[in-house]
Amino acid sequence: MKRVLAIALLLTCAACSQEEAPADEVAEVAEDIVAPAPEPTPLARGEWAPQDECAEVEGAAAFRRQLAAAVEARDADALVALTAEDIKLDFGGGAGKQELRARLNDEARNLWDELDALMALGCSANDQGGITIPWYFDQDMGASDPFQTWLVTGEEVPILTAPRASAERLDLVSWDLVEAVSYDPEAPFQEIKVADGGTGFIASDKLRSLVDYRLIASSRNGRWRITSFVAGD
Repeated sequence: MKRVLAIALLLTCAACSQEEAPADEVAEVAEDIVAPAPEPTPLARGEWAPQDECAEVEGAAAFRRQLAAAVEARDADALVALTAEDIKLDFGGGAGKQELRARLNDEARNLWDELDALMALGCSANDQGGITIPWYFDQDMGASDPFQTWLVTGEEVPILTAPRASAERLDLVSWDLVEAVSYDPEAPFQEIKVADGGTGFIASDKLRSLVDYRLIASSRNGRWRITSFVAGD
């Protein structure tokens, strides 16, 4: 019993001495205790698998929920309401809310499906204080030719010896980069270069161009808005 009382007394005294410490010393201790920056959340396995760096960006979470809901509902009014007046839509001068609405209604552009695909590709906190979707677009991926380099969008995607699903498997890749020999948008499989200097084939629906659509948003006067939704370079 005496030992318990003694320990309690020591702890009480220690607390008292801390409370009585000068304010500058307390501040000095507080400065030494720095919370580590949150690690991005990987959403899949693979070197370039989507990650979520935007959870800690103030206001971004609510904006992304609104964006996802508008895309899921194919609600043009809701999506246009989330865009800036001067939203950039291409590199040839296409811009503005009304132009975005027209493009959303143009079935040939297929923008709703493009937006759907973006929602699953992670989010990067960019250098301007905004966010970039997909995550990989803000990363230095080391591609010498981004127009010939493709991102494999999946885990354990087979590389095959011939352009058919029943062909012999050469390898499996997960969210990695591959270089195309050529690209035929109508073909179900694309020929790519492999490590031994040869070539293989991979399903077209598992490839995404590094310069495909991306969406950039930022907070203006406390309101989050899409400032750019473009493809190409």
